[in-house]
Amino acid sequence: MRRNETLLFSETELQIYALIAGNDGIKAREIAGRLGMNKTEVSRWMVSSALMRELCYQDREYCWHALVRQKAPYEGLYEFSGWYGTVGEFLKTDENAWLEELKSGCRRIGRNLNDQRGLIHSFLDCRKTMVCLFEDLKELTDFPFPEWEIAFELRLNVGRMIRIYSDVLVMIPGKVFSLEFKMKKDIDPDEVIQAAKYVPYLEVVFGRNTDICPALVLTGEKEMFTYSKIGKTDYILPVSSGDMLFNVFNEYLGFLA
Repeated sequence: MRRNETLLFSETELQIYALIAGNDGIKAREIAGRLGMNKTEVSRWMVSSALMRELCYQDREYCWHALVRQKAPYEGLYEFSGWYGTVGEFLKTDENAWLEELKSGCRRIGRNLNDQRGLIHSFLDCRKTMVCLFEDLKELTDFPFPEWEIAFELRLNVGRMIRIYSDVLVMIPGKVFSLEFKMKKDIDPDEVIQAAKYVPYLEVVFGRNTDICPALVLTGEKEMFTYSKIGKTDYILPVSSGDMLFNVFNEYLGFLA
């Protein structure tokens, strides 16, 4: 599924943001020079654009930075994640240690941990599914997935315009998988919409050269992989049981004959 982020932001905004997010500090005059713009015009965008105000900041040397870099490793993503690291680090961390790190991270980012029993169960259910996914990928592919990056419980909500809530992001070269988990069997049309909701914002954060691959994962079901229409649009979304999640990755990576 691919959405058009220009419906949210102007072409100029996206070009300016891409330069900021792709560099480790850049001044307004350099942005203006690269884009053939007037420095005053760039400065005006930095003040007026919700995209710049919410996802960027200026340091003491007047260089602009993005809260999350648009290239791996995605510097800054940790600050908005309950747990963030490489897949290799995730697989080497035992369940108890991972859970404690996740809970600590959730508290750090302001993630509500009320209803502990149900929520903790969902965390562990999600972890188990992801471990099984990487076991399947190990058998089915020769991908260097331990080098991939993974984030659990991403909460990027620093302003009114940019709000992203993702259960799991798996970041590989050129693609980001955004996985919405539900501990149930039946496909709920509202949850399909929920799984697709943040795609346009993720496209902005990670950049136009990165494909965002959303999916709904129903861990209460078994041996199911299908597609579901997203609301009244013509878009469709992959829906998978936990044990068939490798099919979502195959749809975008094509490793099965």
